[in-house]
Order: sequence, then structure tokens, then C-alpha cells
Amino acid sequence: MTLMEWQRGPRAISGVGAMDRLGAEATALSGRQGPILLVADPGVQALAERAETCLATAGCEVARFSDLAGDPKAVQVEAAAALARQSGASLVIGLGGGSALDIAKLVAAVAGGTAPVLDYALAARPFPEGALPVIAIPTTAGTGSEATRVAIFSRPDETGDDVKLWAWGPELQPRLAILDPETTVGLPPHLTAATGVDALVHAIEAATNRNAHSFSQAPALEAIRLVAGSLGRAVAQGDDLEARGQVQLAAFLAGQAIDTAGTGIAHALGHALGTLGRVHHGHAVGLSLAVALASNAAAAPMKHTAVARALGLEGDNALSATALAETYDRLLEQVGLDRDLTSLDLDPVELAAEAGTPENAPMLASNCRSYDEKELLDLCRRLLTA
Repeated sequence: MTLMEWQRGPRAISGVGAMDRLGAEATALSGRQGPILLVADPGVQALAERAETCLATAGCEVARFSDLAGDPKAVQVEAAAALARQSGASLVIGLGGGSALDIAKLVAAVAGGTAPVLDYALAARPFPEGALPVIAIPTTAGTGSEATRVAIFSRPDETGDDVKLWAWGPELQPRLAILDPETTVGLPPHLTAATGVDALVHAIEAATNRNAHSFSQAPALEAIRLVAGSLGRAVAQGDDLEARGQVQLAAFLAGQAIDTAGTGIAHALGHALGTLGRVHHGHAVGLSLAVALASNAAAAPMKHTAVARALGLEGDNALSATALAETYDRLLEQVGLDRDLTSLDLDPVELAAEAGTPENAPMLASNCRSYDEKELLDLCRRLLTA
């Protein structure tokens, strides 16, 4: 047998009303030894106020940080970490999409030291001892940040463009994930679709890449089944709490899967597309997988047959790389993911170069199939002209 490794991950409370547990859970984790830092997306003001009420009722003092927008940036992490140090925070709560959760995780990991967050990029150095505990409350269902030991953030390059980086370490994994589908109800259809596709891509890549094994495939395949059965309903009927809860659970399971096995080429291309074209992450990785899925499936047929069956394919169709790619394409169409990137006017050569940068290299290396420079360029051309 191949040597395998698995870490169980954070506790999770899932279901309608889970948010009501916040006060008691925060008190238990913080021990009331100091204030709580709430890192909240500014777009979820009502939920942030609800969280503060829950915490105040439990006797907790709260400092809120909401100076964030778009993808998390190093400067935002530094500002939030300064607030954590100044307030003497004993617990960090992330409330929002992946950006708010990633900032909360990074703040909790770096607040005990003095080094800037950029020093920890690409695992260049270990985090300081004494990381603060984190409660993650996702208001989107896609990134899986509430389950992982990784965080994404960016820094400006010499031209002023944001370059995506990652940090990794057990200090980044939340202690608790609160999965309440009511927190996602206000998400508009196009973001419900993009974040749900993000969860689907996480699951497919974690089930099929070179690192995949039973510990990643089990949650990944269940996540694929849940997304296939519920994302269309969640997009079409935003108040369907059952559908939203299923996709939210899928995002958490897919997060566990990538925490075990990582991702693949769709994330290398997707990060490049986000850096150069400012395309939403879930949208970017969803379209990127579409151009690579058939060739990936041909290279790793057994792993992709399991994915096909989780998507609902049976018989010979489950064995066909073409049928799998077509089924995936139909799902993107069903949820309304726009395939047209021509308005971005990007150069495929530049996109391929960005996909091959050091921060994206681990994703290319873990993909189930290797792509040489010519093949990678071909994928980029197809992606930009779909």
C-alpha cells in the first residue's frame, strides 16, 4: 500500500440555526481571557451585527475588522493583525467569503510574532508559536477555507498588479466551522454559482491528482455528489435552505479533500487568470478545469470514472472522458457560468507564463497529467477563446 496521511480537521456544526451556537462556542474557545476579533466581510453587515449580539450576550468583548475588499491582500492582513495585537485578542472569528476567512486565519497565525505576513508566503518560514484559535463562519459555499491549513493572499508586483500567494501550516486551520445555510441566503445567483463551482473543482482535483488517495477521495466524491444534486437548485431558488445547506456541506468536505491532497492544473490556470484578468476565483478555476478535464481523464481513467459516477453518469458513459467533460460543461451551463473571456483581451503566452510561476508550480506538479510548455499554451488559448 502507498503511504497515506490524513488529519481530521476542525470541528463542524452544520444546519439551520448553527449560528446561534456562536456565543457559547466562542466562550469555550477563548476562555474569556481577552476580547474577540471579528473579521467580517463588509457585505454582510447584518450578519456581523448578529454575531456581535451573540457574543455580547455571552459576555464577550468584540473588536471588529471590516476593512477588506476583493481578494485578501497582505496590507489588509497587517492591519487586522495590528488590531488583534492592540486589543489583546484571544480568539479570531472569520465571517464572510474566502477572503474574510483567509484574513482571519492569517491574523491568528501571525499575531503572536512581529514578522510581516509576506515572510510566511510559500511556507518560507514557520509561523510563530501561540497561534490564536479561529472560528470560521462561511457566508459563501465554495472556498472550503473553513476546513483547510492554507490561506491565499496577494501582494503588489513592480507594476502594481496583485500577485497571488499562499501560506500553509497547521496554525491556519480553524478550530471550529459553523455551517449555517441561512448565512448564504443573500448571495446573488452568479456568486452562488461561482462559489459552488469552486467547491466542485476542489473536489474533482483532490479526487484525481497525483496525491489522491482514499482519505481525499471519500470526502471529495461525496462533495461532487452534493454539488451535482443541489447547486442548480441553490442558484435558481436562493431561499432553498436544503439546497444551500447541501452545497455548504460540499464546500467543507471539498476543503477537507484539498487539505489532504491539494489541487491541480485548474488552480494554476485559475490563479493566473485571477492575477491577470481579475476573474473571480471560482469562475476562473471552473472554466480552467473545463479545458483540461478530458485530457486529465484520459490520463487517469480510474480516478475520473469515480468522479463521473459521483456526477451521475452510469455504464459506458462513466468510462468516457468525453462524456465526463460534456457533463461538466452542462453543469456550468445549468448554473449560468459565463464561458466568454474574450473581453479581457489577455495574451495566452502571458497567461501560460503566469500559470508556471513558483507560487503555481506545486499545483501543476500535483496534477494527474503533466503538460509541457506547448500543451499548457494550448490550454490557455482554448480557455481564452471558449
